[in-house]
Amino acid sequence: MIKLVVFDLDNVIIDGEGIDEIGKLVNIEDQIATITEQAMQGDIDFETSIKKRVGLLKGASTEDIKTLANEMPLMKGAKEAVSTLKENGFDVAIISGSFDIIADTIKEKLNVDNIFTNSLVEKNGILTGDVTGPLVSGSKLDVLSKFIEEAGYSLDECVAVGDGANDISMIESAGYGIAFNAKHALKENADIIVETRDLTDVLNVIIYLNSENTEEGADVDKEVAVETEVVETTDVVVENQEEEQVADATEEVVEEVEEVVEEAEATEELKEAEELVEEASEEEAESAEEKPVKESKPKKSKKPKNTLPEPDFDLADTIEGVRTQKDEREELIAKVADEREVFNREAKEQRKIRDELNSELKENLAKAIEFRNQRNEINKQVEENKKIRNKVNEEIKNLEWSSGKKDKIRIETEIKKIDKIIETRVLDIKKENQLVKNANDLRKELAEIKEDDKVKEEAAELKKKSEEYHAKVVELSEQAQEAHEQMLSYFRKTDEIRTAADEAHKLFIQARKNASAKHEEFKVILSEIHVINKKLGSSKNRKRRFDKPSGSSSNKKNREEKERAESIFDKFKNGKKLSTEELLLLQKYDIN
Repeated sequence: MIKLVVFDLDNVIIDGEGIDEIGKLVNIEDQIATITEQAMQGDIDFETSIKKRVGLLKGASTEDIKTLANEMPLMKGAKEAVSTLKENGFDVAIISGSFDIIADTIKEKLNVDNIFTNSLVEKNGILTGDVTGPLVSGSKLDVLSKFIEEAGYSLDECVAVGDGANDISMIESAGYGIAFNAKHALKENADIIVETRDLTDVLNVIIYLNSENTEEGADVDKEVAVETEVVETTDVVVENQEEEQVADATEEVVEEVEEVVEEAEATEELKEAEELVEEASEEEAESAEEKPVKESKPKKSKKPKNTLPEPDFDLADTIEGVRTQKDEREELIAKVADEREVFNREAKEQRKIRDELNSELKENLAKAIEFRNQRNEINKQVEENKKIRNKVNEEIKNLEWSSGKKDKIRIETEIKKIDKIIETRVLDIKKENQLVKNANDLRKELAEIKEDDKVKEEAAELKKKSEEYHAKVVELSEQAQEAHEQMLSYFRKTDEIRTAADEAHKLFIQARKNASAKHEEFKVILSEIHVINKKLGSSKNRKRRFDKPSGSSSNKKNREEKERAESIFDKFKNGKKLSTEELLLLQKYDIN
């Protein structure tokens, strides 16, 4: 679980470098910016750089700096990131080599819990050119370690966010180190790289990392539903927020697919049920025609849900008028049946399209999961190689210090300090001579320090190993990024397919509704025809207008149709189900 998030200040929380902006107040911004860049790239150590830069600020007004601090722009997304982290229960801190005169203003603006910075020494409102604080000679890791010990956290529960070489110590040691729009020296040591200048992207990464830690045992479907993750490796870059939010489109896709499939199956059952009802209605209609006068006792069984409705129309006064009514309704029922069939065909077509899309969607999901698993497996290899590389680097560092390098750096630093005093201050001749002598003594001491050749040789071998492991880290990270891109591509495709499947399903449902409406209309007309048939069945004139002679060919056709109708009726009595066309043919020749 992540409990603490630590940010650098300059170029992370604020959009700019505080000391560079102060330099503009005394017109030395170019000199300061040059030293700042050297420090950020790791070309000179932070202590040397901070003292050099602050020395150049001597004489600046503290009031002007406070005004500047109020005007310093926050990084895009800073307010949202800090407030959201705090709302979600994270402790937020800032550890920066910058100065409290700027940091205190930012702390109030963002309501940050803890800030650790250096202080500019001032006298009567004017900077003296000196600087104090825990981050002048100490590292950010020293400050972070002390803070988490007091707060009761561990490094594994911490996320560190920085952009420069002086952030390396805490980036390497924290549970997760995030390089935010960072220099190359820091990217090499970070777990996650975010190239945008928007802290909401960092926020999304942290929220995801925390959710991943708390939902480790989630099943595959749930993992797919939150597929908005970044590749957790060194050198793998999250290029923009859009990629990381593909899940806005693909989130819960598995659940939606299941819902669509379930709904499709339910609709399929509905269709089958409707067809059975339709057949039952037709059989009932035929049965009613077959025995128009016979009365029977009501059955105890349940009444069918979809029985024909009671007709609500007036029969004509004459038999001829009734026959005209029947002709009209027979023509109308045939038209309605055709319209219903058109909607049924459309529903069938859309159902087929939907089912094909759902099948394709599942294939895309499977591919996305395959690439996700591939990426995660590569990430494990990256982590293994990175750990070995970092371990080798630690061995190199220990060897170099033990070989005399530490003493050399200390003496070189002392010599630089003396040379700086001689160059920049007005000294009496006695003091200057003493300083020159001290410097010369130190140079002699430096010349006498010899690094152990055996240790140097061993360090060279370790450096070679470190480079090999680092090359492997970079190679694997590129492979992980490629798998990540493939995964995102399949999720985007899945979302497109899902949208098309949803649309086909909507059209399918609408067509089924239209077909059902036509079926209800069909039943109303059919019930009216039943009433008409009863009326015609009780009339003395049993002949239909279709039986009237109209030439030999017409008579022949009528005879053939009537014979066919009688054959259909025989089959009906033996249990055959009738189509609408066959039903109309029986009605035409009044066979019952």
